[in-house]
Amino acid sequence: MSQIRTFLTGCTTMAAAIFAVATLTGAKDGPTHAQFDEITVGRINIVEPNGTKRLIISNRAQFPGAFEQGKEIERPDRRSFAGMLFLDEEGNENGGFIQKGSRDANGKINAGLSLTFDRYRQDQALQLKHTNSEKSSAAGVFINDVPFHEDAPLGSFDIYWKKANAIADEKERDAYWNSLIEQGKFSQNRVYLGTNGKRDSSLLLNDAKGRPRLRLAVSAAGQPVIEMLDEAGKAVKTISLDK
Repeated sequence: MSQIRTFLTGCTTMAAAIFAVATLTGAKDGPTHAQFDEITVGRINIVEPNGTKRLIISNRAQFPGAFEQGKEIERPDRRSFAGMLFLDEEGNENGGFIQKGSRDANGKINAGLSLTFDRYRQDQALQLKHTNSEKSSAAGVFINDVPFHEDAPLGSFDIYWKKANAIADEKERDAYWNSLIEQGKFSQNRVYLGTNGKRDSSLLLNDAKGRPRLRLAVSAAGQPVIEMLDEAGKAVKTISLDK
C-alpha cells in the first residue's frame, strides 16, 4: 500500500509540474495580457510578431546604434544619451528622441535633448533640439531637405569626405564639394526657427542649397529686423525700426 501511495503522490507532483510548465510556456502560442503598477528595466524592445524591432526605449548604457534594413550599426557617439529609437517596417531607423544632462566637478554643464523624424532610409527631415551649458542655452526647430536614399545613401558623406581629403589642391577640393551640392547629395537646412546663445530669436529661410536668403529676428534688447540676403549671404535689403 505504501508503494502505491508513493506512486500516486509522485504522479500528482509530476502532473502539477507539467501543468505549471504548460501554463508558463503557453504564452508563446498567443497574446498575453499583463498589468503592472511599476516596472524597472534597462531597455525595452517593442517588436512585431515576426520579431522586427519597431521602438526601442533604453538607458544610456544599453542605448543602441543605428539600424539599416534590420542590421544594427555601431554608433559610439550615442553612448552618452538615453532615450528612444523609432524603426520602420523594414528595420530602418526613422527617428528618435535622445536626452542627457550632467554637471562635472568643475561646474561645466553638458545637457541637451533632440527629437527627430527621418526621411526613409536617410537622415533627419525634422528636428526639435535644445542644448545648454553653464553659460547659455539655445532651442530650435530645423526643417531640412534630405536627398532620396538611392541618390545619396545614408553614410555616403563619409565616402565624399575621404575623397575630398585626398584632393590636394584647395580649388579642386572646393569644386568637388560644390559639384556634390549641385547634384543634391547633401541634406540642406531650409527653415530654422528658434533662439541662440545670445538670446536672440529668429526665423531663417534658406534656399535649396542651404544658403540663408531671408532672416526675421528680434534681439535680446527687443530690436526687430528683417533682412533679405543674396547668394553670398550679404544683406541687400533691411527693414528695421530705424529704416
